[in-house]
Amino acid sequence: MNLILLGMPGAGKGTQADFIKNKFHIPTISTGAILREVSNSNSLLAKKVRGFLDAGTLVPDEIIVEMLVQRLNEDDCKNGFILDGFPRNLDQAKALENAGIAINNVVFLKISESEIISRMSGRRVHLPSGRSYHIVHNPPKNEGRDDETGEELVLRNDDKPEVIKKRLEVYFQETEPLLDFFINSEIIFDEVDASKNVEDVSNEIFKILT
Repeated sequence: MNLILLGMPGAGKGTQADFIKNKFHIPTISTGAILREVSNSNSLLAKKVRGFLDAGTLVPDEIIVEMLVQRLNEDDCKNGFILDGFPRNLDQAKALENAGIAINNVVFLKISESEIISRMSGRRVHLPSGRSYHIVHNPPKNEGRDDETGEELVLRNDDKPEVIKKRLEVYFQETEPLLDFFINSEIIFDEVDASKNVEDVSNEIFKILT
């Protein structure tokens, strides 16, 4: 089971990836994590990566795909994997295809822009622990305070409505065209209503994948 999860920022990709990982015992592969691992090694590829990172420039897609191929050849990926945050655009999807990385399923978590803004801007976080609340769906016992420590909860910069809108603009411009790309490919493409509660969404995904 080689799987790609697609959806807007805040659609629940990370949460659902964890459920899939635990149920089917396949790893979640994050290109960010691979970049960190490779850049800390002494390989020739690491030197290339560090050159781009040190210069403050984006690592080219061909190098990211090269790292991805290496990672997917490791033993824990023999029974499948979930790609987290890749591909983000058509060029990356084509690079993935050209590298011969076979994808069996694409699951698109569909949700409206207004729901995303409501969902993300309502989040409040206890920074020291990472505990997360929502002012509507999962409020703390005392408004604005962490349940365990009583310390202040904050609205992260990433969750401010104006920042969310900018992130969504990037998604619509770069990532949404992937939907047509995968729909017109030979890969199995499924759409799930991500506005439902977390358990209903995961149950629907499990039905699709089994």
